[in-house]
Amino acid sequence: MIDIRPGDLDDPRVLELLGVHLALARAVSPPESTHALDIAGLRGPAILFWSGWESEALVAVGALAELDPGHGEVKSMHVAAAARGRGVGGAMLRHIIAAARASGRTRLSLETGAMDYFAPARALYRRHGFHDCGPFGRYGPDPNSVFMTMTL
Repeated sequence: MIDIRPGDLDDPRVLELLGVHLALARAVSPPESTHALDIAGLRGPAILFWSGWESEALVAVGALAELDPGHGEVKSMHVAAAARGRGVGGAMLRHIIAAARASGRTRLSLETGAMDYFAPARALYRRHGFHDCGPFGRYGPDPNSVFMTMTL
């Protein structure tokens, strides 16, 4: 069972997992196609950020960004390597979807990579009701990105 709670962006464990997330995104995506938020971006006023824990072990992070009052974006979804394949990502994604619904949003979108590394993430999003779409918000066409959305 994963305990999802507001993320503490001052907790060194959270900062370490976010550092891994950013490093991996930058390692597999060209700079112009890396859209992961840094710590300053996650501290923004239009961002809700959570961390997922199994006992004292940090296993996941995820965020919801407000694009406009009816449209949110999944950001900074990452599951620690040791926790993959156990439903942790699905639990975090369900939490983000529920938070988007509770805040009155009617649409939830995301951007993820088109590279093979991101195939498990794309499959997770599709299993939870997301489907491919065109660029949204501040994004433009990008062959290295896959854009997905769902109606809430």
